[in-house]
Amino acid sequence: MDNFIVSARKYRPVTFDSVVGQLHITNTLKNAIHNNQLAQAFLFCGPRGVGKTTCARILAKTINCENISENTEACGECESCKSFQNGASFSIHELDAASNNSVDDIRSLIEQVRIPPQTGKYKIYIIDEVHMLSQAAFNAFLKTLEEPPAYAIFILATTEKHKILPTILSRCQIFDFNRIKVEDMANHLASIAAKEEVIYEVDGLHVIAQKADGGLRDALSMFDQIVSFSNRNLTYRAVIDNLNILDYDYYFKLMQAIAGEDAAETLLIFDNILNKGFDGGHFIAGLSNHIRNLLVTKEPRTLKLLDVSENIKKKYYEQSAALSSGLLLSALNIANQCEISYRSSKNQRLQIELALLKMCHLSSAIKLGVHGISTTQVEVKKKLPESVKQTIPSAVNSIPSTSSSVAAKVEAPVPIKSAIPAPVKAPEPEKKSFSSGKGWGSFKPSVAVPSLATVFDEKLAEETEESDLVQGSEFREVTFNSFISKWNTLAEKLKAENRITLYTIMTANEPRLNGNIVEVDVENMVQSEQLKEGKIDVLNYLRVELKNFSLDLITHQLEQTVIRKAYTSQEKYQVMVEKNPALETLRKTFNLGLS
Repeated sequence: MDNFIVSARKYRPVTFDSVVGQLHITNTLKNAIHNNQLAQAFLFCGPRGVGKTTCARILAKTINCENISENTEACGECESCKSFQNGASFSIHELDAASNNSVDDIRSLIEQVRIPPQTGKYKIYIIDEVHMLSQAAFNAFLKTLEEPPAYAIFILATTEKHKILPTILSRCQIFDFNRIKVEDMANHLASIAAKEEVIYEVDGLHVIAQKADGGLRDALSMFDQIVSFSNRNLTYRAVIDNLNILDYDYYFKLMQAIAGEDAAETLLIFDNILNKGFDGGHFIAGLSNHIRNLLVTKEPRTLKLLDVSENIKKKYYEQSAALSSGLLLSALNIANQCEISYRSSKNQRLQIELALLKMCHLSSAIKLGVHGISTTQVEVKKKLPESVKQTIPSAVNSIPSTSSSVAAKVEAPVPIKSAIPAPVKAPEPEKKSFSSGKGWGSFKPSVAVPSLATVFDEKLAEETEESDLVQGSEFREVTFNSFISKWNTLAEKLKAENRITLYTIMTANEPRLNGNIVEVDVENMVQSEQLKEGKIDVLNYLRVELKNFSLDLITHQLEQTVIRKAYTSQEKYQVMVEKNPALETLRKTFNLGLS
Protein backbone atom coordinates (compact mmCIF):
# COMPACT_ATOMS: atom_id res chain seq x y z
CA MET A 1 0.00 0.00 0.00
CA ASP A 2 1.50 3.32 -1.06
CA ASN A 3 2.20 5.95 1.59
CA PHE A 4 -0.40 8.72 1.66
CA ILE A 5 0.95 12.19 0.78
CA VAL A 6 -1.01 15.16 2.02
CA SER A 7 -2.35 17.49 -0.64
CA ALA A 8 -0.25 20.41 0.61
CA ARG A 9 2.89 18.47 -0.38
CA LYS A 10 1.54 16.46 -3.29
CA TYR A 11 0.19 19.50 -5.13
CA ARG A 12 2.84 21.99 -4.10
CA PRO A 13 3.49 24.36 -7.06
CA VAL A 14 6.69 23.66 -9.01
CA THR A 15 6.47 26.56 -11.50
CA PHE A 16 5.72 30.25 -11.17
CA ASP A 17 2.50 29.89 -13.16
CA SER A 18 1.16 27.26 -10.76
CA VAL A 19 1.49 29.54 -7.71
CA VAL A 20 -1.99 30.58 -6.50
CA GLY A 21 -2.95 34.18 -5.84
CA GLN A 22 0.51 35.83 -5.94
CA LEU A 23 0.66 37.08 -9.52
CA HIS A 24 2.37 40.36 -8.54
CA ILE A 25 5.25 38.38 -6.97
CA THR A 26 5.72 35.75 -9.65
CA ASN A 27 5.64 38.26 -12.53
CA THR A 28 8.30 40.41 -10.84
CA LEU A 29 10.59 37.43 -10.23
CA LYS A 30 10.17 36.14 -13.79
CA ASN A 31 11.04 39.57 -15.21
CA ALA A 32 14.11 39.80 -12.97
CA ILE A 33 15.35 36.39 -14.22
CA HIS A 34 14.57 37.24 -17.84
CA ASN A 35 16.42 40.57 -17.68
CA ASN A 36 19.25 39.13 -15.56
CA GLN A 37 18.64 41.68 -12.79
CA LEU A 38 18.75 39.40 -9.77
CA ALA A 39 19.28 40.98 -6.36
CA GLN A 40 21.86 39.58 -3.92
CA ALA A 41 19.19 39.02 -1.24
CA PHE A 42 15.40 38.57 -1.25
CA LEU A 43 13.02 38.74 1.70
CA PHE A 44 9.65 37.02 1.32
CA CYS A 45 7.20 37.99 4.07
CA GLY A 46 3.50 37.37 4.65
CA PRO A 47 0.98 35.18 6.55
CA ARG A 48 1.41 31.43 6.88
CA GLY A 49 0.55 29.16 4.00
CA VAL A 50 0.54 31.74 1.20
CA GLY A 51 3.54 30.42 -0.79
CA LYS A 52 6.68 32.10 0.57
CA THR A 53 8.90 29.00 0.82
CA THR A 54 7.35 27.57 -2.35
CA CYS A 55 8.26 30.68 -4.35
CA ALA A 56 11.75 30.64 -2.83
CA ARG A 57 12.30 27.07 -4.05
CA ILE A 58 10.89 27.81 -7.52
CA LEU A 59 13.12 30.89 -7.79
CA ALA A 60 16.20 28.91 -6.72
CA LYS A 61 15.46 26.10 -9.20
CA THR A 62 14.76 28.49 -12.09
CA ILE A 63 17.92 30.54 -11.50
CA ASN A 64 20.15 27.47 -11.89
CA CYS A 65 18.12 25.82 -14.66
CA GLU A 66 20.25 25.11 -17.75
CA ASN A 67 17.36 25.35 -20.22
CA ILE A 68 14.99 28.08 -19.07
CA SER A 69 11.85 28.18 -21.22
CA GLU A 70 10.64 31.19 -23.17
CA ASN A 71 8.05 31.70 -20.45
CA THR A 72 10.89 32.01 -17.89
CA GLU A 73 10.11 28.69 -16.21
CA ALA A 74 12.48 25.89 -15.19
CA CYS A 75 12.58 23.01 -17.66
CA GLY A 76 12.48 20.32 -14.98
CA GLU A 77 14.62 17.98 -17.12
CA CYS A 78 18.17 19.29 -16.85
CA GLU A 79 20.69 17.94 -14.34
CA SER A 80 20.26 20.92 -12.00
CA CYS A 81 16.45 20.62 -11.95
CA LYS A 82 16.51 16.85 -11.38
CA SER A 83 19.04 17.06 -8.55
CA PHE A 84 16.92 19.75 -6.86
CA GLN A 85 13.72 17.72 -7.22
CA ASN A 86 15.49 14.70 -5.71
CA GLY A 87 16.85 16.80 -2.81
CA ALA A 88 20.47 16.16 -3.84
CA SER A 89 21.47 19.60 -5.15
CA PHE A 90 24.89 20.91 -4.06
CA SER A 91 24.08 24.45 -5.15
CA ILE A 92 20.79 25.03 -3.33
CA HIS A 93 20.78 24.89 0.47
CA GLU A 94 17.86 25.26 2.88
CA LEU A 95 18.31 26.36 6.50
CA ASP A 96 15.59 26.37 9.14
CA ALA A 97 16.39 29.39 11.32
CA ALA A 98 13.92 28.22 13.98
CA SER A 99 16.27 25.38 14.95
CA ASN A 100 19.57 26.83 13.67
CA ASN A 101 19.51 30.31 15.13
CA SER A 102 22.86 30.62 16.92
CA VAL A 103 25.98 32.52 15.93
CA ASP A 104 27.81 29.25 15.23
CA ASP A 105 25.16 28.18 12.72
CA ILE A 106 25.51 31.45 10.83
CA ARG A 107 29.33 31.24 10.91
CA SER A 108 29.11 27.76 9.44
CA LEU A 109 26.86 29.10 6.68
CA ILE A 110 29.31 31.93 5.98
CA GLU A 111 32.14 29.39 5.61
CA GLN A 112 30.10 27.50 3.04
CA VAL A 113 29.41 30.70 1.08
CA ARG A 114 33.14 31.06 0.37
CA ILE A 115 33.14 27.84 -1.68
CA PRO A 116 32.01 28.42 -5.32
CA PRO A 117 29.21 26.24 -6.77
CA GLN A 118 30.31 22.91 -8.25
CA THR A 119 27.34 22.78 -10.65
CA GLY A 120 25.14 25.59 -11.85
CA LYS A 121 25.78 29.30 -12.05
CA TYR A 122 24.67 30.34 -8.54
CA LYS A 123 24.88 29.06 -4.99
CA ILE A 124 21.54 29.80 -3.35
CA TYR A 125 20.70 29.78 0.36
CA ILE A 126 17.06 29.64 1.49
CA ILE A 127 16.67 30.63 5.17
CA ASP A 128 13.16 29.94 6.46
CA GLU A 129 11.68 31.65 9.56
CA VAL A 130 14.60 34.08 9.52
CA HIS A 131 13.07 36.20 12.30
CA MET A 132 14.04 33.42 14.75
CA LEU A 133 17.75 34.24 14.43
CA SER A 134 19.31 35.70 17.57
CA GLN A 135 20.59 39.27 17.73
CA ALA A 136 24.19 38.08 17.60
CA ALA A 137 23.45 35.81 14.62
CA PHE A 138 21.88 38.72 12.72
CA ASN A 139 24.93 40.87 13.38
CA ALA A 140 27.29 38.10 12.24
CA PHE A 141 25.23 37.76 9.04
CA LEU A 142 25.21 41.45 8.13
CA LYS A 143 28.52 41.77 6.30
CA THR A 144 28.07 38.65 4.21
CA LEU A 145 24.50 39.66 3.31
CA GLU A 146 25.63 43.11 2.19
CA GLU A 147 28.67 42.01 0.11
CA PRO A 148 28.26 38.34 -0.84
CA PRO A 149 30.31 36.72 -3.60
CA ALA A 150 28.94 37.21 -7.11
CA TYR A 151 27.72 33.61 -7.24
CA ALA A 152 25.79 33.71 -3.90
CA ILE A 153 22.11 34.61 -3.53
CA PHE A 154 20.18 34.62 -0.26
CA ILE A 155 16.39 34.09 -0.08
CA LEU A 156 14.94 34.81 3.36
CA ALA A 157 11.37 33.94 4.38
CA THR A 158 9.43 35.09 7.45
CA THR A 159 5.92 35.50 8.85
CA GLU A 160 6.99 38.29 11.23
CA LYS A 161 8.76 41.02 9.31
CA HIS A 162 8.65 43.43 12.27
CA LYS A 163 11.08 41.23 14.25
CA ILE A 164 13.86 41.54 11.67
CA LEU A 165 16.56 44.17 12.21
CA PRO A 166 16.27 47.27 9.99
CA THR A 167 19.89 46.73 8.93
CA ILE A 168 18.87 43.35 7.47
CA LEU A 169 15.78 44.80 5.78
CA SER A 170 17.83 47.52 4.08
CA ARG A 171 20.02 44.89 2.40
CA CYS A 172 17.14 42.90 0.85
CA GLN A 173 14.54 43.23 -1.87
CA ILE A 174 11.30 42.85 0.08
CA PHE A 175 8.28 41.02 -1.35
CA ASP A 176 5.01 41.13 0.61
CA PHE A 177 2.75 38.14 -0.04
CA ASN A 178 -1.02 38.68 0.10
CA ARG A 179 -3.64 36.48 1.71
CA ILE A 180 -5.10 34.29 -1.01
CA LYS A 181 -8.59 35.29 -2.12
CA VAL A 182 -11.51 32.99 -1.36
CA GLU A 183 -12.43 32.62 -5.03
CA ASP A 184 -8.86 31.69 -6.06
CA MET A 185 -8.59 29.19 -3.24
CA ALA A 186 -11.95 27.57 -4.03
CA ASN A 187 -10.97 27.18 -7.70
CA HIS A 188 -7.65 25.57 -6.71
CA LEU A 189 -9.42 23.13 -4.37
CA ALA A 190 -11.86 22.26 -7.17
CA SER A 191 -8.98 21.42 -9.53
CA ILE A 192 -7.37 19.17 -6.88
CA ALA A 193 -10.72 17.48 -6.18
CA ALA A 194 -11.10 16.76 -9.91
CA LYS A 195 -7.60 15.21 -10.05
CA GLU A 196 -8.30 13.09 -6.96
CA GLU A 197 -11.73 12.07 -8.32
CA VAL A 198 -13.50 13.51 -5.28
CA ILE A 199 -17.18 14.41 -5.60
CA TYR A 200 -17.65 17.95 -4.31
CA GLU A 201 -20.09 20.83 -3.96
CA VAL A 202 -18.89 24.33 -4.77
CA ASP A 203 -20.55 25.74 -1.63
CA GLY A 204 -18.54 23.35 0.51
CA LEU A 205 -15.25 24.42 -1.09
CA HIS A 206 -16.15 28.08 -0.48
CA VAL A 207 -16.74 27.38 3.21
CA ILE A 208 -13.31 25.71 3.46
CA ALA A 209 -11.69 28.67 1.69
CA GLN A 210 -13.35 31.17 4.06
CA LYS A 211 -12.37 29.13 7.12
CA ALA A 212 -8.73 29.02 5.94
CA ASP A 213 -8.51 32.84 6.24
CA GLY A 214 -6.18 33.31 3.27
CA GLY A 215 -3.82 30.39 3.96
CA LEU A 216 -3.84 27.75 1.21
CA ARG A 217 -1.96 25.19 3.31
CA ASP A 218 -4.68 25.38 5.98
CA ALA A 219 -7.32 24.96 3.27
CA LEU A 220 -5.61 21.85 1.88
CA SER A 221 -5.33 20.34 5.36
CA MET A 222 -9.07 20.84 5.94
CA PHE A 223 -9.76 19.48 2.45
CA ASP A 224 -7.93 16.21 3.23
CA GLN A 225 -9.70 15.93 6.59
CA ILE A 226 -13.18 16.36 5.11
CA VAL A 227 -12.47 14.03 2.18
CA SER A 228 -11.66 11.30 4.70
CA PHE A 229 -14.66 12.21 6.87
CA SER A 230 -17.15 12.20 3.98
CA ASN A 231 -15.68 9.17 2.17
CA ARG A 232 -14.66 11.23 -0.88
CA ASN A 233 -18.05 12.96 -1.12
CA LEU A 234 -17.31 16.55 -0.13
CA THR A 235 -20.73 18.14 0.38
CA TYR A 236 -21.69 21.43 1.97
CA ARG A 237 -23.32 19.61 4.90
CA ALA A 238 -20.21 17.47 5.45
CA VAL A 239 -18.03 20.59 5.65
CA ILE A 240 -20.40 22.29 8.10
CA ASP A 241 -20.60 19.22 10.35
CA ASN A 242 -16.88 18.47 10.33
CA LEU A 243 -15.60 21.99 10.87
CA ASN A 244 -18.40 22.88 13.33
CA ILE A 245 -19.40 26.04 11.47
CA LEU A 246 -22.61 28.00 11.92
CA ASP A 247 -24.57 27.31 8.77
CA TYR A 248 -25.84 30.09 6.50
CA ASP A 249 -29.28 28.50 6.76
CA TYR A 250 -29.53 29.37 10.45
CA TYR A 251 -29.15 33.06 9.67
CA PHE A 252 -31.48 32.96 6.67
CA LYS A 253 -34.19 31.29 8.80
CA LEU A 254 -33.56 33.73 11.63
CA MET A 255 -33.95 36.82 9.43
CA GLN A 256 -37.11 35.32 7.92
CA ALA A 257 -38.56 34.88 11.43
CA ILE A 258 -37.53 38.44 12.38
CA ALA A 259 -39.20 39.87 9.26
CA GLY A 260 -42.33 37.87 10.08
CA GLU A 261 -42.28 39.09 13.72
CA ASP A 262 -42.19 35.48 14.93
CA ALA A 263 -40.46 35.97 18.27
CA ALA A 264 -41.03 32.37 19.40
CA GLU A 265 -39.36 30.90 16.30
CA THR A 266 -36.47 33.33 16.66
CA LEU A 267 -35.77 32.27 20.24
CA LEU A 268 -36.07 28.58 19.32
CA ILE A 269 -33.53 28.96 16.50
CA PHE A 270 -31.12 30.66 18.91
CA ASP A 271 -31.66 27.91 21.50
CA ASN A 272 -30.93 25.26 18.86
CA ILE A 273 -27.67 27.04 17.99
CA LEU A 274 -26.57 27.11 21.64
CA ASN A 275 -27.44 23.43 22.07
CA LYS A 276 -25.08 22.57 19.22
CA GLY A 277 -22.23 24.04 21.27
CA PHE A 278 -21.78 27.40 19.52
CA ASP A 279 -20.77 30.46 21.53
CA GLY A 280 -23.28 33.31 21.83
CA GLY A 281 -20.67 35.92 20.98
CA HIS A 282 -19.74 33.98 17.84
CA PHE A 283 -23.44 33.82 16.92
CA ILE A 284 -24.13 37.54 17.29
CA ALA A 285 -20.97 38.41 15.33
CA GLY A 286 -22.13 36.08 12.54
CA LEU A 287 -25.60 37.65 12.59
CA SER A 288 -24.08 41.13 12.21
CA ASN A 289 -22.04 39.91 9.25
CA HIS A 290 -25.13 38.29 7.71
CA ILE A 291 -27.14 41.52 7.95
CA ARG A 292 -24.18 43.41 6.54
CA ASN A 293 -24.13 41.02 3.55
CA LEU A 294 -27.86 41.60 3.02
CA LEU A 295 -27.27 45.36 2.91
CA VAL A 296 -24.35 44.89 0.51
CA THR A 297 -26.61 42.85 -1.78
CA LYS A 298 -29.06 45.77 -2.01
CA GLU A 299 -26.71 47.57 -4.40
CA PRO A 300 -25.49 45.70 -7.53
CA ARG A 301 -22.15 47.56 -7.49
CA THR A 302 -21.24 46.16 -4.07
CA LEU A 303 -22.04 42.51 -4.86
CA LYS A 304 -18.32 41.89 -5.39
CA LEU A 305 -17.78 42.48 -1.65
CA LEU A 306 -19.46 39.12 -0.90
CA ASP A 307 -16.92 36.28 -0.59
CA VAL A 308 -19.49 33.51 -1.09
CA SER A 309 -20.43 31.08 -3.83
CA GLU A 310 -23.00 31.91 -6.49
CA ASN A 311 -25.66 29.74 -4.84
CA ILE A 312 -25.30 31.52 -1.49
CA LYS A 313 -25.13 34.87 -3.26
CA LYS A 314 -28.45 34.08 -4.91
CA LYS A 315 -30.00 33.36 -1.47
CA TYR A 316 -28.69 36.67 -0.17
CA TYR A 317 -30.16 38.47 -3.16
CA GLU A 318 -33.60 36.88 -2.69
CA GLN A 319 -33.78 37.63 1.04
CA SER A 320 -32.40 41.14 0.60
CA ALA A 321 -35.15 41.95 -1.91
CA ALA A 322 -37.80 40.88 0.61
CA LEU A 323 -36.47 43.06 3.45
CA SER A 324 -36.41 46.85 3.65
CA SER A 325 -33.20 48.79 4.15
CA GLY A 326 -34.72 50.44 7.24
CA LEU A 327 -35.32 47.06 8.89
CA LEU A 328 -31.81 45.85 8.05
CA LEU A 329 -30.09 49.02 9.29
CA SER A 330 -32.04 49.00 12.55
CA ALA A 331 -31.35 45.28 13.07
CA LEU A 332 -27.65 45.79 12.36
CA ASN A 333 -27.50 48.62 14.89
CA ILE A 334 -29.17 46.43 17.55
CA ALA A 335 -26.83 43.52 16.80
CA ASN A 336 -23.79 45.80 16.96
CA GLN A 337 -24.82 47.23 20.34
CA CYS A 338 -25.45 43.70 21.64
CA GLU A 339 -22.01 42.57 20.50
CA ILE A 340 -20.37 45.51 22.26
CA SER A 341 -22.11 44.86 25.59
CA TYR A 342 -22.04 41.04 25.37
CA ARG A 343 -18.68 40.46 27.07
CA SER A 344 -19.45 42.69 30.04
CA SER A 345 -22.93 41.27 30.63
CA LYS A 346 -23.51 38.86 33.52
CA ASN A 347 -26.45 37.21 31.73
CA GLN A 348 -25.09 36.90 28.20
CA ARG A 349 -27.89 34.74 26.84
CA LEU A 350 -30.52 37.24 27.98
CA GLN A 351 -28.54 40.01 26.27
CA ILE A 352 -28.82 38.26 22.90
CA GLU A 353 -32.44 37.21 23.40
CA LEU A 354 -33.38 40.80 24.23
CA ALA A 355 -31.68 41.98 21.02
CA LEU A 356 -33.56 39.35 18.97
CA LEU A 357 -36.90 40.39 20.50
CA LYS A 358 -36.18 44.02 19.64
CA MET A 359 -35.48 43.00 16.04
CA CYS A 360 -38.79 41.09 15.90
CA HIS A 361 -40.72 44.30 16.67
CA LEU A 362 -38.93 46.44 14.09
CA SER A 363 -41.42 45.69 11.30
CA SER A 364 -44.35 46.85 13.44
CA ALA A 365 -42.52 50.01 14.43
CA ILE A 366 -41.76 50.85 10.79
CA LYS A 367 -45.37 50.23 9.73
CA LEU A 368 -46.69 52.43 12.53
CA GLY A 369 -44.21 55.08 11.57
CA VAL A 370 -45.58 55.18 8.03
CA HIS A 371 -49.30 54.81 8.73
CA GLY A 372 -49.73 55.70 12.41
CA ILE A 373 -50.87 59.35 12.17
CA SER A 374 -53.14 58.92 9.17
CA THR A 375 -55.14 56.16 10.91
CA THR A 376 -55.65 58.23 14.07
CA GLN A 377 -56.60 61.61 12.64
CA VAL A 378 -60.29 60.74 12.64
CA GLU A 379 -60.08 59.31 16.16
CA VAL A 380 -58.46 62.53 17.44
CA LYS A 381 -61.15 64.59 15.83
CA LYS A 382 -63.91 62.48 17.41
CA LYS A 383 -62.54 63.02 20.90
CA LEU A 384 -62.50 66.82 20.64
CA PRO A 385 -65.50 69.03 21.63
CA GLU A 386 -67.85 70.14 18.86
CA SER A 387 -66.94 73.80 19.34
CA VAL A 388 -63.30 73.00 18.73
CA LYS A 389 -63.86 70.62 15.78
CA GLN A 390 -65.30 73.42 13.65
CA THR A 391 -62.29 75.69 14.21
CA ILE A 392 -59.46 73.23 13.55
CA PRO A 393 -60.32 70.98 10.60
CA SER A 394 -57.29 72.06 8.62
CA ALA A 395 -54.90 71.55 11.53
CA VAL A 396 -55.99 67.96 12.21
CA ASN A 397 -56.29 66.94 8.58
CA SER A 398 -52.93 68.38 7.56
CA ILE A 399 -50.82 66.55 10.16
CA PRO A 400 -48.32 64.45 8.15
CA SER A 401 -47.57 60.80 8.97
CA THR A 402 -44.29 60.96 10.90
CA SER A 403 -43.72 58.15 13.39
CA SER A 404 -45.56 55.84 15.72
CA SER A 405 -44.61 57.98 18.69
CA VAL A 406 -46.41 60.97 17.16
CA ALA A 407 -49.48 58.85 16.66
CA ALA A 408 -49.44 57.70 20.25
CA LYS A 409 -49.11 61.22 21.61
CA VAL A 410 -51.80 62.76 19.40
CA GLU A 411 -54.15 59.84 19.98
CA ALA A 412 -54.11 60.16 23.77
CA PRO A 413 -57.23 62.19 24.80
CA VAL A 414 -56.15 63.34 28.25
CA PRO A 415 -53.25 65.69 27.34
CA ILE A 416 -55.19 67.28 24.50
CA LYS A 417 -58.32 67.91 26.56
CA SER A 418 -56.34 69.34 29.45
CA ALA A 419 -54.68 71.77 27.07
CA ILE A 420 -57.98 73.08 25.60
CA PRO A 421 -59.65 75.86 27.63
CA ALA A 422 -63.21 77.08 27.18
CA PRO A 423 -63.94 78.34 23.66
CA VAL A 424 -62.74 81.90 23.18
CA LYS A 425 -62.52 84.29 20.30
CA ALA A 426 -59.74 83.18 18.01
CA PRO A 427 -56.96 85.69 17.29
CA GLU A 428 -54.92 85.71 14.10
CA PRO A 429 -53.32 82.26 13.67
CA GLU A 430 -49.57 82.12 14.13
CA LYS A 431 -47.93 80.68 11.05
CA LYS A 432 -45.10 78.23 11.57
CA SER A 433 -43.20 76.24 9.02
CA PHE A 434 -41.78 72.79 9.55
CA SER A 435 -39.73 70.84 7.02
CA SER A 436 -38.78 67.20 7.12
CA GLY A 437 -35.68 65.45 5.88
CA LYS A 438 -37.47 63.52 3.13
CA GLY A 439 -39.35 66.01 1.02
CA TRP A 440 -42.57 66.69 2.95
CA GLY A 441 -42.19 70.28 1.81
CA SER A 442 -43.56 73.15 3.88
CA PHE A 443 -46.24 72.48 6.52
CA LYS A 444 -48.15 75.59 7.67
CA PRO A 445 -50.97 74.79 10.10
CA SER A 446 -53.67 77.37 10.45
CA VAL A 447 -55.37 77.07 13.86
CA ALA A 448 -58.15 79.23 15.20
CA VAL A 449 -57.79 78.45 18.91
CA PRO A 450 -54.49 79.64 20.45
CA SER A 451 -54.18 76.95 23.11
CA LEU A 452 -54.88 74.15 20.64
CA ALA A 453 -52.41 75.63 18.20
CA THR A 454 -49.80 75.63 20.92
CA VAL A 455 -50.49 71.96 21.64
CA PHE A 456 -50.20 70.89 18.03
CA ASP A 457 -47.18 73.13 17.36
CA GLU A 458 -45.20 71.78 20.30
CA LYS A 459 -46.05 68.13 19.71
CA LEU A 460 -45.62 68.29 15.96
CA ALA A 461 -42.34 70.23 16.17
CA GLU A 462 -40.96 67.74 18.68
CA GLU A 463 -41.95 64.65 16.72
CA THR A 464 -41.06 66.13 13.33
CA GLU A 465 -37.53 66.65 14.63
CA GLU A 466 -37.45 63.03 15.80
CA SER A 467 -38.62 61.96 12.35
CA ASP A 468 -35.84 64.03 10.79
CA LEU A 469 -33.31 62.07 12.80
CA VAL A 470 -34.87 58.79 11.78
CA GLN A 471 -34.63 59.90 8.16
CA GLY A 472 -30.91 60.55 8.63
CA SER A 473 -30.61 64.28 9.40
CA GLU A 474 -27.79 64.55 11.92
CA PHE A 475 -27.01 68.21 11.23
CA ARG A 476 -30.23 70.01 12.22
CA GLU A 477 -29.77 73.74 12.70
CA VAL A 478 -29.86 74.86 16.33
CA THR A 479 -30.86 78.38 17.45
CA PHE A 480 -29.03 80.06 20.31
CA ASN A 481 -32.22 80.48 22.35
CA SER A 482 -33.06 76.77 22.23
CA PHE A 483 -29.43 75.91 22.95
CA ILE A 484 -29.05 78.21 25.99
CA SER A 485 -32.35 76.93 27.38
CA LYS A 486 -31.15 73.32 27.27
CA TRP A 487 -27.72 74.39 28.56
CA ASN A 488 -29.23 76.01 31.65
CA THR A 489 -31.56 73.06 32.23
CA LEU A 490 -28.58 70.68 32.16
CA ALA A 491 -26.65 72.91 34.56
CA GLU A 492 -29.52 72.77 37.07
CA LYS A 493 -29.69 68.99 36.72
CA LEU A 494 -25.96 68.73 37.44
CA LYS A 495 -26.43 70.94 40.51
CA ALA A 496 -29.22 68.65 41.74
CA GLU A 497 -26.89 65.67 41.22
CA ASN A 498 -24.29 67.42 43.42
CA ARG A 499 -21.83 67.88 40.53
CA ILE A 500 -21.09 71.40 41.72
CA THR A 501 -17.75 71.83 39.94
CA LEU A 502 -19.21 71.21 36.48
CA TYR A 503 -22.27 73.34 37.35
CA THR A 504 -20.00 76.26 38.36
CA ILE A 505 -18.00 76.06 35.13
CA MET A 506 -21.16 75.98 32.99
CA THR A 507 -22.74 78.98 34.73
CA ALA A 508 -19.63 81.15 35.31
CA ASN A 509 -19.53 82.43 31.71
CA GLU A 510 -22.22 82.36 29.06
CA PRO A 511 -21.31 79.85 26.32
CA ARG A 512 -21.21 80.77 22.63
CA LEU A 513 -22.74 78.77 19.76
CA ASN A 514 -20.70 78.92 16.57
CA GLY A 515 -22.53 76.74 14.05
CA ASN A 516 -22.35 73.26 15.59
CA ILE A 517 -19.49 74.18 17.95
CA VAL A 518 -20.20 75.12 21.58
CA GLU A 519 -17.45 77.41 22.92
CA VAL A 520 -17.02 77.74 26.70
CA ASP A 521 -14.70 80.18 28.48
CA VAL A 522 -12.77 78.82 31.49
CA GLU A 523 -10.54 80.55 34.01
CA ASN A 524 -7.66 78.06 34.10
CA MET A 525 -6.41 74.66 33.00
CA VAL A 526 -8.02 72.93 35.97
CA GLN A 527 -11.48 74.06 34.86
CA SER A 528 -10.65 73.06 31.29
CA GLU A 529 -9.76 69.52 32.38
CA GLN A 530 -12.89 69.29 34.55
CA LEU A 531 -15.09 70.29 31.60
CA LYS A 532 -13.33 67.80 29.31
CA GLU A 533 -14.10 65.01 31.79
CA GLY A 534 -17.80 65.92 31.76
CA LYS A 535 -17.84 66.63 28.02
CA ILE A 536 -19.41 63.28 27.08
CA ASP A 537 -22.34 63.74 29.47
CA VAL A 538 -22.91 67.32 28.31
CA LEU A 539 -22.84 66.45 24.59
CA ASN A 540 -25.01 63.36 25.00
CA TYR A 541 -27.71 65.50 26.64
CA LEU A 542 -27.49 68.41 24.19
CA ARG A 543 -27.38 66.22 21.07
CA VAL A 544 -30.51 64.31 22.03
CA GLU A 545 -32.45 67.34 23.27
CA LEU A 546 -31.50 69.56 20.31
CA LYS A 547 -31.69 66.72 17.75
CA ASN A 548 -28.28 67.54 16.36
CA PHE A 549 -25.66 64.81 16.63
CA SER A 550 -22.87 66.91 15.11
CA LEU A 551 -22.60 69.23 18.11
CA ASP A 552 -19.14 69.50 19.65
CA LEU A 553 -17.69 71.37 22.63
CA ILE A 554 -14.40 73.24 22.97
CA THR A 555 -12.90 75.41 25.72
CA HIS A 556 -11.09 78.77 25.67
CA GLN A 557 -8.89 79.80 28.58
CA LEU A 558 -9.31 83.47 29.57
CA GLU A 559 -6.27 85.67 30.03
CA GLN A 560 -5.35 86.43 33.63
CA THR A 561 -6.22 90.03 34.42
CA VAL A 562 -5.75 89.92 38.22
CA ILE A 563 -2.44 91.48 39.35
CA ARG A 564 -0.53 89.19 41.68
CA LYS A 565 0.78 90.90 44.82
CA ALA A 566 4.57 91.13 45.11
CA TYR A 567 6.01 89.23 48.06
CA THR A 568 9.74 88.52 47.49
CA SER A 569 12.47 91.13 47.13
CA GLN A 570 12.89 90.27 43.46
CA GLU A 571 9.16 90.74 42.79
CA LYS A 572 9.05 94.05 44.66
CA TYR A 573 12.08 95.28 42.72
CA GLN A 574 10.44 94.34 39.39
CA VAL A 575 7.34 96.38 40.34
CA MET A 576 9.51 99.37 41.20
CA VAL A 577 11.42 99.10 37.89
CA GLU A 578 8.14 99.06 35.93
CA LYS A 579 7.20 102.35 37.61
CA ASN A 580 10.68 103.94 37.26
CA PRO A 581 13.03 102.33 34.67
CA ALA A 582 15.88 104.61 35.79
CA LEU A 583 16.18 102.45 38.90
CA GLU A 584 17.59 99.60 36.82
CA THR A 585 20.18 101.96 35.30
CA LEU A 586 21.26 102.99 38.79
CA ARG A 587 21.64 99.35 39.89
CA LYS A 588 23.80 98.46 36.89
CA THR A 589 25.95 101.61 37.21
CA PHE A 590 26.94 100.86 40.82
CA ASN A 591 26.76 97.07 40.41
CA LEU A 592 24.22 96.75 43.19
CA GLY A 593 22.55 93.53 44.29
CA LEU A 594 19.27 92.64 46.02
CA SER A 595 19.33 91.56 49.64
